[in-house]
Parts: sequence; structure tokens; C-alpha cells
Amino acid sequence: MTKISNPRDLLVEELKDLYSAENQLLKALPKMAEAASSDELREAFETHLEQTKGHIDRLDKIGEQLGESMTGKKCKAMAGLVAEGADVIEEDAEPAMRDLALIGAAQKVEHYEIAGYGTTRTLAELAGEDDIAGILQETLDEEGETDKLLTKIASEMELDTEDERDDEADDGQTAARPKGLSAAAKASESDDESTSQVAVETEQPLGARGNKDEGKPMSAAPGMGKKRPGR
Repeated sequence: MTKISNPRDLLVEELKDLYSAENQLLKALPKMAEAASSDELREAFETHLEQTKGHIDRLDKIGEQLGESMTGKKCKAMAGLVAEGADVIEEDAEPAMRDLALIGAAQKVEHYEIAGYGTTRTLAELAGEDDIAGILQETLDEEGETDKLLTKIASEMELDTEDERDDEADDGQTAARPKGLSAAAKASESDDESTSQVAVETEQPLGARGNKDEGKPMSAAPGMGKKRPGR
């Protein structure tokens, strides 16, 4: 086990950990891209694959600058995250649900790398290696951008699950409604139906109310004069 006596020693150890992590991710990303059903998600994985190659090249250059080999250490944390991603690929899930699970697995990786690169950049600064700190910051920025992109893709996904399709098949009226009818629109339809019923009741002849109401003001029908929800 390597003895760590100063910030530079710890910097080298953290760099080796990142080097192992990036190389493991290099092998995992093509499988994640292949499993994605969304074209946008697949493209994001493929783009990050190319970025990962660049990250490894940067780490190699940093190793040369420090006169240290970046090999010889395995990142156990990344091994676990990659294994989780592999499990997601094997899940029996709807395509949209699998894509969301893949995004979740990928963001766990990104968050780990963001933490790793942030720590290593700070160690480089403490060790007086400002040039190396700048290189690590470039990678840190790219990891952050990838994380934000994955969040954007997830938030804009159109979810069409098997349960929703079954519900549509059972409801004969659903076919006549625009896809994606919101809960607010459905509530408005129900509200309109209640209003129509009130209108029918108030149109009855005055004599239908009985003689006991003669001489008294006609009271408002139930629901009239009240502000309907959402109006």
C-alpha cells in the first residue's frame, strides 16, 4: 500500500482512482447507449463516450507531467455503479421506464465523478499544481454539463406506459379525447356537465314548484352564484 505523506501523494492516488473509473465507464457506455430507446438519450451516451476518451487522455497527460503512472488501482465505487447499470439493462421494463432507469444509473456515475474531480482539483491546488487543477476543472465542467443534459432529457420524456394504454383501451370515450388530456381538462368537463344539469332545473315552469312558493322570491338553484373551481 502506498504511503501518503503530503497533498501530492494523495493527489496521485485520487488521479489513479479516477483513471480506473473512466476506463470502466468507457466499457459501460456503449452498452447503455444500445439499451436506450430514446434517440436523444442514445446520442447523449454516445457523446459522453467520446468525452470520456478525452478525459482519459487528460489523465494520461497529467500522469506524464507528474512523472507517475495512472494504472495499478481499481475504483471499487465505479465497479458498483457500472454493475447497477448492467442490472438496469436486464430489467423487464417498458422502454420509457428503462430509459428513466438508465438516466438514473448514469447520473449516479456523473455525481460520483463530479465529486471525484472536484476533490482532485482541490488537491492539485493544495499541492501547488495549478496547471493540473485547470485541466481537472475542464473535465469537471463537462461532467456537470452531462448531468444537466440527462436531467433535461428525463424531464421532457413522453411517458406512454402499458397501464395507460390498457386504460385507454377500456375507456371507449378516451379515443375521442386528445392524447395527454390533463386532469384539469377532465375536471373542467365534469364541471360543465354539472352546470348543464343546474340549467335544466332552473328552466322548469314556476307552477311546477307548488303553491307554497307563491309570493316568495324564487330562490337560486343549488350551485348558482358560486364560483366554480378553476374560474
